[in-house]
Amino acid sequence: MKSTSISSLLPYPKILFSRRAFPPINFSSTAPFSGQAKFLSINCSNSSENGEMGNLKDALTGIVDERVEELLKREENRVLLDGLEKATLRVEMAKKELAEIERQELEAKLLKDYITQLETRTSEIAECQKDILEARAMIEEAERSLNVSGDARKRDPTDGDVVNRDEERVESVKAASLSAIVGTLAGLPIFLSRISSSSELILPLSITFISCALFGVTFRYAVRRDFDNFQLKSGTSAAFGVVKGLATLGGGPPLELDAASFWSHALDGAVYVSENLLIFLFAGVGLDLCFKLRILSPFPIDRSISETDKS
Repeated sequence: MKSTSISSLLPYPKILFSRRAFPPINFSSTAPFSGQAKFLSINCSNSSENGEMGNLKDALTGIVDERVEELLKREENRVLLDGLEKATLRVEMAKKELAEIERQELEAKLLKDYITQLETRTSEIAECQKDILEARAMIEEAERSLNVSGDARKRDPTDGDVVNRDEERVESVKAASLSAIVGTLAGLPIFLSRISSSSELILPLSITFISCALFGVTFRYAVRRDFDNFQLKSGTSAAFGVVKGLATLGGGPPLELDAASFWSHALDGAVYVSENLLIFLFAGVGLDLCFKLRILSPFPIDRSISETDKS
């Protein structure tokens, strides 16, 4: 036995290592290895060279490679390897099929979404078409209404535009004259109760005559053919009566800042407004009666009625 000291490497007392030859390991006794017996001996030395470690690694690698080759050359192991390769191929094919299935599912989902979008757009298109049809029907109805109104307003081609305007002016003058006469006659008793001489009657009668003439023209254009509208007819008369009554009050003495003057003006204003309301109501009733008796023609003139009267 040969001893080696490594006291130069460690700070401890001398440690002796022995180099001994071990009996060979019989690999034939362990399955599945067989063959010639191999000898393996490991020596520990104090040498610092790396060559010995490399040789050891190479030896071990060579032994493992030889055993692996022997295992691979056996028939039973080759069958297992073939089965392993087939199983690997089946796994790869299964992965490809799974990827193909996922791709088909994705395409089916995209196709479903596209179909849903098409259905939504189809419903929107149907609604738009419905709106277009309704709008077209409204346009056609409006065109028919315009044609009807155009036919109703069609004028006599022999008379022309000037004849119609002249007739309207004549009817307006007739309405103004009739209203002025009726209103002046209605206000005559009121004015007679306030004057002391006939010369004082000229001014109030002239003002009433002119006001009632303007009222007759306005009444004809305001009422038109709406003879049954009592509010329109009475409202027109009341508007003229209130305005003329307040204007008459404004022409009187000025208002003073005391209660007596205030009550005096209030009473006078009520009297003036009431008198003028009565005058214009009589004028309105006279015009309405003339329209219904066809003495006057409302605005606009109905050509069919006028031709019937002429015939």
